[in-house]
Amino acid sequence: VLEGIINPDAEASIAVSVISITPGFCIVCTFEDKHFCGYNNRWNPNLNWLVGGGTVRDSPRNLPADHTLDDELGHYMYVDSVYITNLQEVAQLVSPLTTSVLSGCLSFYYQLEQKSSNSFVVYTKDRRGHYEEIWRATQAVDSWSLVEVDIEASHSFQIVFEVTFSSIDGGHVALDDIFFSSHFCSNKTALLLDPSMANCDFDDGLCNYSQNHEDNTKWTRLVRKPNPFRFGDHSSGMGGFLISNARYGAWQDYMGYLSGPILPANLQYCVRFFYALSHFGITEDALAVYIYDDQDKVLEKIWSIPKSQTRVWIQAEINYHRQEPSKIAFVSICQNFWNCGQVALDDVTVSQGDCQSPGGSWPAHPGECSFDVGSCGFIQDNKDKSNWHRRSGMTPTSFTGPKGDHTTGVGHYMYIEASHMRRGYNARLLTWQLREFTGRQCLTFFYHMYGLGTGSLNVYLIKEKTQETLMWNRKGEQSISWLKAFVDYECEKNHQIVFEAVRGRAISSDIAIDDILFKKGPCKGEHGSRIPHSNIPQTTMK
Repeated sequence: VLEGIINPDAEASIAVSVISITPGFCIVCTFEDKHFCGYNNRWNPNLNWLVGGGTVRDSPRNLPADHTLDDELGHYMYVDSVYITNLQEVAQLVSPLTTSVLSGCLSFYYQLEQKSSNSFVVYTKDRRGHYEEIWRATQAVDSWSLVEVDIEASHSFQIVFEVTFSSIDGGHVALDDIFFSSHFCSNKTALLLDPSMANCDFDDGLCNYSQNHEDNTKWTRLVRKPNPFRFGDHSSGMGGFLISNARYGAWQDYMGYLSGPILPANLQYCVRFFYALSHFGITEDALAVYIYDDQDKVLEKIWSIPKSQTRVWIQAEINYHRQEPSKIAFVSICQNFWNCGQVALDDVTVSQGDCQSPGGSWPAHPGECSFDVGSCGFIQDNKDKSNWHRRSGMTPTSFTGPKGDHTTGVGHYMYIEASHMRRGYNARLLTWQLREFTGRQCLTFFYHMYGLGTGSLNVYLIKEKTQETLMWNRKGEQSISWLKAFVDYECEKNHQIVFEAVRGRAISSDIAIDDILFKKGPCKGEHGSRIPHSNIPQTTMK
């Protein structure tokens, strides 16, 4: 989708031309096209990378012929010190941002005329603006010279070609034919992290996490059915989770310690987990995350619990990078009844790369919606009696609705406000038009149905805008927690999915949905399948 927004200025305009999609990596460039593959100068009024070759003859120096075509018609990029007016001028040529984790061989050709002090350095730059030097020129070369550099990046990045001159006698630097291969230059094998080694939802135990049992076990695994006074797990509302210092009434001045597996060195990691406060005496010691080395020595504290709402699952995200093998540890300290961290923990995941870009979360999968950045193209049905509303935090009516969203605890979800509806009124939320597919598809979503007057939640399949089939249904109060639903379906025609909420007998009938996901294949094998499909037979309505 390309979206253009015009300013009120009557002379404003936007034009798009020559859109092309080609196989390969976007950082590859020979500089023979006018768009230069998305490479850009970092603006400097005194020094920039310029186009060389072809009919361009702006420099008074004897510049080289292009490397790609090996003649005067080809093009390359160059920087010439003759244009500088101040000392220590810097020119940067910056590649497009990679959209996925890349590991492999970066190669390029360069020439360097070094009459006096200058430098030519290549960096990687991540989304947060952190630079890492990967190569530096050490001597002058008067013919095209090949450079090959291995890159192991666990996050999106840009390549930065930087030239610095300290005088007008610094000469020139030329660059051409940037390529990238997924095979390392040195033929070594990439070190990959198996995400499952450090992930755990605690539904079937502690996975690869362990406790220090010297002082009795301080993290307790619970599997319990939620009710108005206590919450269930985050994964599905029906699974397991951990709670720290569950016996704070009998124990004082102790620490709950839960550590994960050893992770490889020299990688950027993103640690995500969900926590919920379940005791009013909360300090920063209630829950903290530390990094330990493989000898159980503390390296650093990377996170401590902020002031948060109680009894609602909230997501935490932490980036960290260590030069040595390390492991994460969740630590909770209990000093006395009034200063005791009783905190629940669930759904720990560790992945390579940054958790977020500066502007927000990573783009969602096309078939996924958390409602945190809008309604994802979902449509309100104008033939129903009411509407779905996007909200963050608690709903306005007491004793109904969620305390926060399912995704992070502080994000957004969609819900119906029962106090604005009459009994039996419905609100329908439709997906965009979905294309036909062969085989089975799995629809998953989280729903919240809490309140004595709760009505019903239905999921329909609409084929070709006419045939409507009930696929899934729940009636009445279900849980104070978010529950996960799984719906298998097949449809070889264009179709839409409808989420319909019906108001119950009282205003305590708010119904909410969140984290909708479409994926190929059946839902079989999902650990959340404790929530069965409705046994209501499918019916067809016109």
